[in-house]
Formats: sequence, structure tokens, C-alpha cells
Amino acid sequence: MDDASLEDQLQRFGFSDKEVDTYLTILELGEAKASTIADEAGVSKRYVYSIAETLSDRGFVEVNNHAVPTTIRANSPEDVVGALTDDLEEMRPALDSRFSRTDSRTERFEVVKSRVTVLKRISELLSRADTEVTLAIPYRLLDEVADELRAAVERDVLVLLLVTGVDPEEAVGLDGLASVARAWDQPMPTMLTVNQTDGLVAPGELLSQSNSPTQAIVFAQEQLTPVIVGSFLGNYLPMAAEVYTAEPMALPATFRNFRQAVLQASLHLRSGTEIRARVTGHPLYDEDAAGELDGVVVDVRQSLIEPTTSSFPVENALVVETEAGTYSVGGEGAFVEDFQASEVELTPAE
Repeated sequence: MDDASLEDQLQRFGFSDKEVDTYLTILELGEAKASTIADEAGVSKRYVYSIAETLSDRGFVEVNNHAVPTTIRANSPEDVVGALTDDLEEMRPALDSRFSRTDSRTERFEVVKSRVTVLKRISELLSRADTEVTLAIPYRLLDEVADELRAAVERDVLVLLLVTGVDPEEAVGLDGLASVARAWDQPMPTMLTVNQTDGLVAPGELLSQSNSPTQAIVFAQEQLTPVIVGSFLGNYLPMAAEVYTAEPMALPATFRNFRQAVLQASLHLRSGTEIRARVTGHPLYDEDAAGELDGVVVDVRQSLIEPTTSSFPVENALVVETEAGTYSVGGEGAFVEDFQASEVELTPAE
């Protein structure tokens, strides 16, 4: 390994250019006074003393304070490499415990030209849902994907369903197919998002006309999917009437999908049940605040179920009263709330 490669390797261990030069000088001298090292490395004597303490803590050198003047001696490369290896091996269990083995994702766009393929892609995407589904689909085609919707609900996936082209009073047979279902008598594009990572958009003509020249898009794009979710929640869902809502989940329950936590809190409060929330996350504006909130849910701001309580269509927030004060809590991407949650545990209030 040449000098340039060695310097690159040391930088990977957190050494700055100046630290690399000083350490390599100590290695070449073996043992020397701080003044000698400073002259050879082109740094100040004070810097040598400072970096020597850091290198000593990391096992690269030993500082002999008992000698007059103080000398700095390089540890053998064998000892240094052995110590680094031991440190890395000691880290392995902690790294393994935090490592999440996920399949690598690639962004993908697919153009679909037939109704049969659109419905097939919807079924495939629904079968992979593990956190959240938003789906707008013509009511007459609901049976084509009913089994996949029911299975998603049984997996505790949040399913927000909008059936279109049907009078709300005539939208029947939705029990068990969604967490919340709404109906709208107007046509609209078929829209699907799954886990906020994958989705599909199809113009209405593609699903209603046999020879439509229009095309659908299937995508796996984490930046695009939230835009589709926002359009679904903000533009279309408010136009529809609520026709079915599932029973609230039994508590206690823990949620990593914040919208699911908001929905469950709303359902329990709507039924007259008081609840508490333990929220893990981080404060947005008060750096000194704790990373956990624990208190009574005194309000919910949402537009998922009636009556809506949000100040804007896509707002989803819990208001939690703790001993330290009352805080508004949002999910990923929160910006108007006091706290951003990564996990919410809901329990009945005692």
C-alpha cells in the first residue's frame, strides 16, 4: 500500500489530514519529543500534545509523562490493528441488532394500457401492503380487489377507501374492506398508494371504455407517492360521504403509522373512551425538550372520519396534555406541530 492509500485508510477512521501527517511522523520516529515531532510534521508543539492525547485514547500511541521532557512513542502496528479489530468485533452485536435487512429498492415506472393489467397491478400492490393503503376505485370494480382489501385490513393495515360513481346511499357491501370507506357519485381517476412508496394512477376512461387510448402509470417512487396521498386526502376524500368505518382497535396498541394512530384515537374519542398516548420521537422547535411525551389525548385534528376537526385537509395531529404542558404531535414530515412522532402507544386512560 502506497502512502496515499494509507492516508486514505486513516481518514476513513476519522483522521483529518493534519492528524494523518502527525501520526505518520510519530510512526517514522518511533519515539520522540513533542518539539521534534512538531518540527518534522510542520505543526505546532501545542497541537502535538493535543493530538497525542487523542491518539493515546484510541490506542495508537503512548505518552510518557514521566520523562523530562515528555516523549511520545508509537505503539506497534500489530497492537494498533489488534485493538481496532477488537473494537469492531465489540461493535458487531449492537450493529446487528439495529440493522434492518430490507431488499434494495429501485425507482420504477411502468406504463399500463389495459384494464385487466391495471386491476392485476392493484391486486399485486395491495398484497404487499403492510402499513397503509389509499385507494380510489369505481364502485362497480370493487369486487375485483375485495379479497386483497379484506386481507390488508386483517393485517392491521390502515386502508382508506374511496368508491366512485355511486350514490353514497347505494354503496353497500363495504364491511371489512377498509378502515374508513367513503363514496362519491362522481367519476374520478383510479388512484392507489401502498406504504407511501408504491402506487398507481389510471384515468377513468381506461377502466370504463374497452378501446380507450389512455394509459395508466404504475410507480415505485418515494418522492412521488406522498404527492398522490396528499391529493387523495386533500382534493378527493373531502368530496365524498363517509359510508363505513371499522370498529376501533383494542387498546393498548402501538402504531408506527401515525395516521393509523390518529384514526384509532379519533374512533375511541368518538365512542366516548378517554385515552392516553406515549409518543416517541423528537421536538421540532425546542431542542431541550424530551424525546418522549406521555399524557392524555385531549384533542385530535383530522379529516379521515366525520366530524372533521382539521384546520386544513391533510392535517393529522394529536394534542397531548402532559405534566410539562400541552403539545401538538404530527407524523413524519410534521412542520406546524410541536413534536414529530416516530411511534405512538395508545392506552385507555385510568
